[in-house]
Amino acid sequence: MTIELMRKKVAFYTLGCKLNFSETSTIARSFTDEGFDRVDFSEHADIYVINTCSVTENADKRFKTIVKQAQKTNPNAFVAAVGCYAQLKPQELADVNGVDLVLGATEKFKITDYINDLSKNDFGKVHSCEIEDADFYVGSYSIGDRTRAFLKVQDGCDYKCTYCTIPLARGISRSDTMNNVLKNAKEISSQNIKEIVLTGVNIGDYGKGEFGNKKHEHTFLDLVTELDKVEGIERLRISSIEPNLLKNETIDLVSKSRAFVPHFHIPLQSGSNEILKKMKRRYMRELYVDRVSKIKEVMPHACIGVDVIVGFPGETDAHFLESYNFLADLDISYLHVFTYSERDNTEAAHMDGVVPMNVRNKRSKMLRGLSVKKRRAYYESQLGSKRTVLFEGENKEGYIYGFTENYVKVKAPWNPELVNTLHQVELTKIDDDGLVRFDFVKELVL
Repeated sequence: MTIELMRKKVAFYTLGCKLNFSETSTIARSFTDEGFDRVDFSEHADIYVINTCSVTENADKRFKTIVKQAQKTNPNAFVAAVGCYAQLKPQELADVNGVDLVLGATEKFKITDYINDLSKNDFGKVHSCEIEDADFYVGSYSIGDRTRAFLKVQDGCDYKCTYCTIPLARGISRSDTMNNVLKNAKEISSQNIKEIVLTGVNIGDYGKGEFGNKKHEHTFLDLVTELDKVEGIERLRISSIEPNLLKNETIDLVSKSRAFVPHFHIPLQSGSNEILKKMKRRYMRELYVDRVSKIKEVMPHACIGVDVIVGFPGETDAHFLESYNFLADLDISYLHVFTYSERDNTEAAHMDGVVPMNVRNKRSKMLRGLSVKKRRAYYESQLGSKRTVLFEGENKEGYIYGFTENYVKVKAPWNPELVNTLHQVELTKIDDDGLVRFDFVKELVL
């Protein structure tokens, strides 16, 4: 009994992408191995770990709010910051009141080595490497946090997009070994997790740096081919993949796959070739049209999500309308809209033609409105079809939610027996909240 009372508690908060979630989960397991009990971030803990993001200014600002939240719950708690923002601006985070430790890109996975005791520091201590030293790979996956697992297969990026800080925060492109990815996938599937989402910074670049060298031992196509053979995995989902790295062979494999689902998230960033050139993207919009057309040719029911940035320097009204009309005409399913924010040490931060913030916000609102229309049209196109739903684990105001294989979000009255189960359903109607109702076709599938 006394030993149990002495066990320390740790809580985690993750900002940003699926990759960050996979890494938080791996870091959390290292604490569990050291004898800590993991609790929710809203609960009293001895140490709070915040995994930071640097993609948008908003993620930067939220950090201070989250630190205050931790201090309010336990003023004496030890607070550590890790992740991309911690690598880019470690001293800035260390200077935030209440922060005790800041770890950079290579140090975050060894966090327990840096904690000798949990006494509060007068000043935040920083341990961060030069980003050139972030040249080794640490595998990660999330488990226990959600119905689906995020499996990291790649890290870093060799692209030089003029708006992006990720190469500065995560280093060069490097990949997990094929054997380790397959081992992690089997570990996940053995824990009754039905869906795995592949994640990384630039997963289409998989294979580069797999054994510490620049040449590709394997390709992304090799990876998805082998993962599709792993028994016990019911669903595999590709997260974001660059259009120039999404090859016809990969699209064809997904269309015939046992486990890969017909859902692609493909960054566009702008529908104007002139702006794409200024961004130093590695494709023109014509290639993007070709990728969407290929997917819809072999998988008409596929869901296609799009990332787009508004308000990039030099984006005139004409450029924006060109983007808007391009997206309106594309057979896509939804948009993730990002309002451009200046990031230190990026080429775009020094470009002429700064777009006023009120104009950026107006354009963002227009594209978000277009996204609502696109999603509604996509959902309507799926009514009457039979799909398989994986139900999530939360009771939200008396409803349980889930996603079909092609990423239609459905709702049903709360039933705990549905949690983490797959059912075949017929999609019947769209509710006022934009979510889809259904009728069960088959009872429990898996």
